[in-house]
Amino acid sequence: GRHEVRSWTAVTKQSLCLMWQKVKVQLMLSMSFLVAVFWYCRRLYSFLAQLLKRWSNYLQRKLIRNLSVLTEVDLLGYSAREWKGETTQAKHMREAYEELFRSCHIKYLRQVRRDNYCVLRAVLFQIFSQGIPFPSWMKERDILKLPEKLLYSQGCNWIQQYSFGPERYTGPNVFGKLRKCMETLKTNWAEISATKDHEERGNMCNTLFSDESKEHKLYEAIKFIMLYEVVEAYEQIKNREEPIHNLFSLLLARDSSSDPLSFMMNHLNSIGDSICLDQVELFLLGYLLEVKIRVYRLHRFNTEEFEVNYPDEYRREWNEISLLTEDDRYYHIPLFRT
Repeated sequence: GRHEVRSWTAVTKQSLCLMWQKVKVQLMLSMSFLVAVFWYCRRLYSFLAQLLKRWSNYLQRKLIRNLSVLTEVDLLGYSAREWKGETTQAKHMREAYEELFRSCHIKYLRQVRRDNYCVLRAVLFQIFSQGIPFPSWMKERDILKLPEKLLYSQGCNWIQQYSFGPERYTGPNVFGKLRKCMETLKTNWAEISATKDHEERGNMCNTLFSDESKEHKLYEAIKFIMLYEVVEAYEQIKNREEPIHNLFSLLLARDSSSDPLSFMMNHLNSIGDSICLDQVELFLLGYLLEVKIRVYRLHRFNTEEFEVNYPDEYRREWNEISLLTEDDRYYHIPLFRT
């Protein structure tokens, strides 16, 4: 009996050993497989992270390259880079920048792309980035209907000669193009002004102002609104209706813009192509958008025209935006820090 017990124990031990050998092999194979999977996943994660980083850098470089309003830079650092040397003009400009820094609490600026949409870009970017809502008159009227209204209600057939800045397009499809411009302005303005988070609104602005096609539609919409308001003011003058704002009288007193057609042909059609807005049109722009546009004119430093408001008559409830110019042609956006 004792021999049988020993024999049974030996057989059991041998069976367990054989089973353990098989299990051990399986465990080793499984562990090897898991290690291989872990190593592969780690390499894959590293590869994907590297790929994502490169793609992110590419998109960032592309965005910065296309962005028409650059990120903020130090004001005095910008002045030192742009106005080197000891010429009278360079010293004058550096002094003007130092005055902005010291007395106006302007510490930074955002450079704006230097083209003939520059002032419209600087104004609209600030309106959008600050979340300023539609002007009161725009809330009461559907701006999408303004092109058709100008043609059918006021009989302005000459609107077909409207030109879209550098595109210089005129013809029978002008109404469709103008409507798309008005849609772009209305949709983006409503969406951005409804965004309360400042950072999110800033990202939306950066995206919008890196899309040249959409940008140009915004500016052409603003140009057309300016034209529409001049037509209305001109009709009121002809019909001797209610008094109009004196800026319209000033604008229509110019030989080059004595009526809406000449205003369009001699001024608006070239904006974005060969000229920027002039001083009178800046008054009109601020009036229509219901914003007080404060402009620091550095080439007028130490004169009464160093700091100018457009329009000079504005309502207390209007929002304020600021521009900085060295030559009344190209504009940047000053940033205040207390």
